[in-house]
Amino acid sequence: MAPENRDHSQGGSSGTGEPRNEKFVFPRWTNRLVELSIVLVVGGLIYATVLITGVFSPENSAIGYAPVQPVPYSHAVHAGELDIDCRYCHTGVETGAQATLPPASTCMNCHKYIKLESELLEPVRLAVETGEPIRWIRVHDLPDFTFFNHAGHIQSGVGCVSCHGRVDNMEVVEQVERLTMGWCLDCHRDPDSELRPEALVTAMDWHPEGDPAVLGGKLRAEGEIDPSTDCNTCHR
Repeated sequence: MAPENRDHSQGGSSGTGEPRNEKFVFPRWTNRLVELSIVLVVGGLIYATVLITGVFSPENSAIGYAPVQPVPYSHAVHAGELDIDCRYCHTGVETGAQATLPPASTCMNCHKYIKLESELLEPVRLAVETGEPIRWIRVHDLPDFTFFNHAGHIQSGVGCVSCHGRVDNMEVVEQVERLTMGWCLDCHRDPDSELRPEALVTAMDWHPEGDPAVLGGKLRAEGEIDPSTDCNTCHR
């Protein structure tokens, strides 16, 4: 019988009987880098998701936002100590979607008599002289895809303090509420505790006698107030 023909390639030779020449460009331990890279990528994605949703979400980042304005205007002095009504400066709040910001000439109605030479008022005087408006920085900034109507809320008896907090105590205005979709929907579904007589919407320190939801429920029934929760109410 002919001897059995066996393949000895595992012993260092090819099928032709010639030694197989194996070369490794990188050491074998570098194979571990692939596994390590996968772990780093997956871990990085999880970390980024937690960072974005947990740290930079409106619930955590927007509350307390208080940018430095071009003019150090104190609401604590004007709306608090001097008791100037919100509507004197924010003239569109009762009739339009935007509350509107006052032109520099509105400021000078008083300041042409009071602290006329103050250095802090230099941007205001310059704005009046040049006609170039003061570039105020928006504090309560909703997304562009969201429509909010100030007039609808004011005319329904929602007080300024419900969304903006005690502005009359703020040296620098800051955001105190989340202003998220869920936060708005909670109020639209159950607005009673936020409703007050329309004449008192700008009264920052007003509190009803007893349970505010009881008075609010009565006002809602009398005014036939029925906040919509349809998507197209705010997203148009």
